Amino acid sequence: MSRPVPDKAEVALEYPDKFYVGTFEHSSRFEAHLDGSGVVLVLERPGAEDERKSVHLHINFGLLAGILRDLATDVAATPKEDIAHREQLAGALAELQQALRAS
Repeated sequence: MSRPVPDKAEVALEYPDKFYVGTFEHSSRFEAHLDGSGVVLVLERPGAEDERKSVHLHINFGLLAGILRDLATDVAATPKEDIAHREQLAGALAELQQALRAS
């Protein structure tokens, strides 16, 4: 089941001869779930055929763990005054930790 995108995402794909970029905002939807080997993320922007787009991304658990470790390192560089973003991340992390402990 997909849900509205609560903020904004930008996706860029760069190839030697092509460059694609797309944004997904409040009118877009997202889905995130786990499968047997990692996380599945789908971003969808509905609309007319020439406006509609989607991105499907699968990240294995090992890579996701590495990403989370890198983010933990970068948090030190986030200004302490940026309370709203820190609280969003801390709240989501707390929910994930609770779910991991419960299962």
